[in-house]
Amino acid sequence: MNAALIGTGMVADTHVLACRDSDKVALAGVCATSIASARRYADRLDAEYGLQVQAYDDVAAVADDPSVDFAIIATPPNARLDIVRALAEAGKPILMEKPLERNLAAATALVTLCEGRVPLGIVFQHRVREASIALLEKLPLLGPVQVVEITVPWWRDQSYYDAPGRGTYAQDGGGVLITQAIHTLDLALSLVGPVSSVQAFARTSASHEMEAEDFVSAGLEFANGAIGSLHASTASYPGGAEVITLHCAHASAVLGNGVLTLNWRDGRTEQVGARAATGGGADPMAFTHAWHQSIIEDFSEAVKHGRPPLVPGREALQVHALIDALTLSSKERKLIEVPHV
Repeated sequence: MNAALIGTGMVADTHVLACRDSDKVALAGVCATSIASARRYADRLDAEYGLQVQAYDDVAAVADDPSVDFAIIATPPNARLDIVRALAEAGKPILMEKPLERNLAAATALVTLCEGRVPLGIVFQHRVREASIALLEKLPLLGPVQVVEITVPWWRDQSYYDAPGRGTYAQDGGGVLITQAIHTLDLALSLVGPVSSVQAFARTSASHEMEAEDFVSAGLEFANGAIGSLHASTASYPGGAEVITLHCAHASAVLGNGVLTLNWRDGRTEQVGARAATGGGADPMAFTHAWHQSIIEDFSEAVKHGRPPLVPGREALQVHALIDALTLSSKERKLIEVPHV
């Protein structure tokens, strides 16, 4: 199937390489904020990767191209509404980088635009890692989840936030929660289920000059009765791997560094997976494109066979509801119920 990439920023090359290495999806072309930018990017792909792709004039050209089977949107979240509307009206399926939008209301609007018109999938690539899949399969054997610990001890230096719009509410919708921790939060929700209420403390540390938060600590109550904690930061030098720990009735599962460790209550220990970086240090792109490739290929198969993608747009609203609640809890300094979506 042929995909067109809309957006040529930091994560664009990851999608390019994922398509290059796929035998199911080919990159047909790229679209940027201007035709000149798209041509420069297409020329670089030819020079660096030997890929010859079309430079589209604008989103309308992508929407009108019958050879494009679906579009990948990798723009900042504040630039998506008009793009999604144009693609949806043209019947073009959409695979979108996280986050959907800057807040739950705006994200819901995008999902509503697509429902009944086109498939909408979201790139939450941590779900397709070997250890994540293994934990999902093992969960029924572990017994009810009782305690959840989520830590995202990442680092970004100031130059990262010096980029125009980064870490602002107007462009990104927030800081560490919606830009970095969203992956780990989504994965936790996919394993444990929705969070029902939160009490959070979110602040900007002295490590950064930025508008939004770079540090969050919170207590979580899950709908299934489990309780938990969240620590997320981009001020944790030099940066470490995010970790999800599930303390269950029969075992504790530790998911981190690409490895699942199961510590059974009877003394047994199991490990699945291999260590892998996820961009938690100074280089935000220090991760493999193989996970994006899995997401893109899954979406292409979903479109081809008329089934839902791995992460449908409406399912991804759960993590936006959680992030909105965490932000509001910190602002109002009280326990907040997470809206049902």
